[in-house]
Amino acid sequence: MRYLGAATQVEPFWNRIPAFFRYPFHSDPLMVVGICTFVPLLLDRNLVGFAVWLILLLALLKYTYAVIRHTAEGHMTPPPLATAFTGSGFIVVLLQVVVFFLIGGLLYSAGMVGGWALWLVALAFVILVLPASIMILGMEQSLGPAVNPAHLISLISRIGWPYFVLYGHLVLMMLASGAIQEFAMNHLSPMVAQPLSGFIGSTFMLIFFHMMGYLLFQYQEELGFASDLQDDEVLRREPDRSLRIDADIDMNLKDGNYERALSLIKSGLKSDPNHPQRLGQLYRLLVAMNDDRELYQAHPRLLQWLADQRDAEGLADFLQRLEKVEPGFRLDDPALAVACARVLNHYGQHREVLRVLQDFHKRFPDSEALAPAYLLVAQSLAQLGQWEKATAFLTFIQKRCTGHSLHASIATYLEQARNQQPLRGPAAQFGAE
Repeated sequence: MRYLGAATQVEPFWNRIPAFFRYPFHSDPLMVVGICTFVPLLLDRNLVGFAVWLILLLALLKYTYAVIRHTAEGHMTPPPLATAFTGSGFIVVLLQVVVFFLIGGLLYSAGMVGGWALWLVALAFVILVLPASIMILGMEQSLGPAVNPAHLISLISRIGWPYFVLYGHLVLMMLASGAIQEFAMNHLSPMVAQPLSGFIGSTFMLIFFHMMGYLLFQYQEELGFASDLQDDEVLRREPDRSLRIDADIDMNLKDGNYERALSLIKSGLKSDPNHPQRLGQLYRLLVAMNDDRELYQAHPRLLQWLADQRDAEGLADFLQRLEKVEPGFRLDDPALAVACARVLNHYGQHREVLRVLQDFHKRFPDSEALAPAYLLVAQSLAQLGQWEKATAFLTFIQKRCTGHSLHASIATYLEQARNQQPLRGPAAQFGAE
């Protein structure tokens, strides 16, 4: 088993076309395009101006290749501006130039050996695999895999038909970019057409490379790597990172690494102490390990979880385990004691109810839970046929808990106890005003 990252939750790229067109208009890529497009216009057309233009072109291309890797790693927002002008990564641009030289050599050789027929076949193959070559070069930054036909065909086959859907989108956008640039050059003045054409070409290039990176992110499972969504600006569904913890816990349990699984569960509970799934995993693992000491350490949260699950048998077993660790064990939380007793009473664990709520008025004399606690005691005693004791607890509530909402119902409970009927309280009244 291996972690699949966000592979199962990624939205198909063809559903995100509007997001791709918005991508270049974030602040960082917009600044990169602006600098690389408009700064050369301010320079003289000499050797220095040419050198600056060449450096800016390299920076733009470096940034576009960074977009592929950045997107494939799960970042749906663009890389920062500094990516274009600092750090390593310029080598990938030079490698792309070498790839184009090799492509030219391949086409020339095909024409020399087989004439126009073989040249057309070679050209069709090159056009088909060029996006795959760019994706491999952007991710691996290595010349060999980017020109190896086996690697290129393997990438395409693993992605499958969506590669050709992407290819069709790239062709359509390339035609649209070319049409816009041609319109600008033919109908606008050179002073406006030149920067507009450069700006359009650069923005479309960022869209192309973002789409290719997203395709790698979408098909990461097939391509043998795992990435999680790093930001939630675009994707509708953020992946549940707890899935990775679940997978790690499951693998360690299957391998018998119980201590490691326990450590992972505890780590998850540190960030969310009341996570119901983690509490359930902790309870089941500790019971399976027969680790009563650890159960004792975590008993307040685990008892509350069992009460929420309405697991009377689990509660009864848990309380017996706690009794072994600490003879005479009593819960020190009145609300938790009542919650456990309520579940135990409902499912017929009446002796456990009496044990949990023993001496409740001495331990919690001022608790608001005193009335419901002793009503549960009275109900359990009634179920055990101890009517006199049940009546005594009901009388205690009637005398001591005059301000509690249950006080008004105690007379009915006492009447039921005198008649040795189940203590169910007043019947519900329904009527229209």
